[in-house]
Amino acid sequence: MRALRFDRFGDPHVLHLVDLPDPVARHGDAVIAVKAASVNPSDLKNVAGQISGTTLPRIPGRDFSGVVLDGPRDWAGAEVWGTGGDLGITRDGSHAELLATPAAALVRKPGRLSFEEASTVGVNFVVGWLGTVEAARLATGENIAVFGVSGGVGGAVAQIARALGGHVIGVDRTQPADNTPAAAVIEEFIAFDGSAQDIGAQVKRLTAGKGADVVYDAVGGVTTQAALASLAHSGRLVVISAVGTRTVEIDLVDLYHNETRILGCNSLSLDAAQSGARLDSITPYFESGQFRPLPITDRYPLDNGTDAYLAVEKGIRGRMVICP
Repeated sequence: MRALRFDRFGDPHVLHLVDLPDPVARHGDAVIAVKAASVNPSDLKNVAGQISGTTLPRIPGRDFSGVVLDGPRDWAGAEVWGTGGDLGITRDGSHAELLATPAAALVRKPGRLSFEEASTVGVNFVVGWLGTVEAARLATGENIAVFGVSGGVGGAVAQIARALGGHVIGVDRTQPADNTPAAAVIEEFIAFDGSAQDIGAQVKRLTAGKGADVVYDAVGGVTTQAALASLAHSGRLVVISAVGTRTVEIDLVDLYHNETRILGCNSLSLDAAQSGARLDSITPYFESGQFRPLPITDRYPLDNGTDAYLAVEKGIRGRMVICP
């Protein structure tokens, strides 16, 4: 098979196309013919050496969709999708023609989605589900402010929150484009200008002075102060990343007076099987059309896979998909 691989850390130019032996479905495994695999910012970080635990040489790529070639008999020929915090890190990932995964990670792809669309869902919706449903336990009627709503995770969180019956306030530097799923589900939008108190005041104005029951901060670092200022009493702050700075100053008296709860969520801690269980829970929402995949900006053959990484590095909005 052909695959993108890196044997040292660095910018996307360390990736190179290689010919490797086809993977074999050993006991408990399955082999998938990859039809599409998106490139996430975490894939870029992985190649750059910013994710601990990555062993080299390694084929990167966490998200994928494809067809089962070998493995359990009842899965033969099945159209599947998946993701995992181990893929591309401690085991070879999806930016290749073939992918070996544990059979326990197999999840049938929603028939409503194309292979390309399905390949854009994994990381964004799994970490969105992990934070909104499992950690924050957003309830019907609660207010949620989504920082980074125009991005991949933020757009997924907005859809999940709306499906749960939450009132969704989007916060970002730029408003979601009219044709995006996030634009269809947010009820209010606040432009992020860096002023924590101003953003907090706007969130409270939009929630009758209460503040957000949940703030999902898909940015972190540069947004943390504004996120904290936006919380209602006993509000829950979900943190999944840190942009610009890894450390922030928090007023502990304000924190405990407000009875704030800070919840860290890390999708890298979920392997392909654990991630698959979340995708299985999410599948009915895609089948019904309640959830929509994030817009695809460009598609790349495996030969030009490095260009997909470079596009993500440049911060081009939308999803970049490699089609082996």
